[in-house]
Amino acid sequence: MGKVLPLLALRAFTETARHKSLKHAAEAMGVTAGAVSQQLRLLEERLGKSLFTRTRYGVELTVEATLAYPALQLAFDQIELSLSQLESKSQSRSVIISTVPSFAASWLVPRLGKFREDNPETELRIEASSALTDLHRQPVDVAIRHGLGNYPGCDATLLMAPEMVAVASPGLLASGPPIRTPEDCLAFPLLQDSDRADWPLWFQALGIACDERMLQGPSFDDDYLLIRAAISGQGIALIRDIYAEDEVAAGRLSVAIHQPWPTEFAYYIVTSNHRARRAEVDKFIEWIKAEAASPARSDAYADVSAV
Repeated sequence: MGKVLPLLALRAFTETARHKSLKHAAEAMGVTAGAVSQQLRLLEERLGKSLFTRTRYGVELTVEATLAYPALQLAFDQIELSLSQLESKSQSRSVIISTVPSFAASWLVPRLGKFREDNPETELRIEASSALTDLHRQPVDVAIRHGLGNYPGCDATLLMAPEMVAVASPGLLASGPPIRTPEDCLAFPLLQDSDRADWPLWFQALGIACDERMLQGPSFDDDYLLIRAAISGQGIALIRDIYAEDEVAAGRLSVAIHQPWPTEFAYYIVTSNHRARRAEVDKFIEWIKAEAASPARSDAYADVSAV
């Protein structure tokens, strides 16, 4: 084999083997599936042997390719880790945070001014995406994830455990019948999550039998969109209290009925356990933990009574 290594073709091979799919390999590399296929074909021509066999579920490695794959995967992981270390040294004052758009827009971003006041030398970069972040392979310092806290290969610290609360615009609540029991919410349009699961689970947790009206109403795939729809008077939304507290305090939303519902899911601070943490990252983590523990959160609904 020549001294010039076909790195692009080897990367295509590694990503295809990792994902067992040309499409997903292409997404990981930021190219088209056709480009990945072409690189694999060039590599097979250079080696004089097949590397994959097609199945109804995707592609599978041949026996010889299976033997070569682990070392190549390790090599590319080490390259990405080295690049990440170089980037961290050249951008030692920056902290990259990955989180979902709803958490970024409704809770995190409005509070960042406090962090900048106390840490003007640290530059924060917020990456808001619903896609799951690979902390070992992407240049992200901190991920704020919503789940059960089980993130293999990562360090996870509980940040906060929000409760679901029913909210609506004051105008909508004033125009309809009074809400004294959870069943009274069914007289209003219900704004649904994308799976149409939250309202039935909320009613079930309160011991209320299933009703087809619990599943009716427009659905939204992001809590921030639910909030905007509720503010505009389209119906009652069941959202996390941390997203509603500022809107309730400003009078744009009111609590329809004080029946908060604790769920098993919580927000966690997640960091890679393969990467040394910088002082700037530790400062941000300590700050966000203090913000989450602020008494303002626990007092947000203390004086709210049922409408």
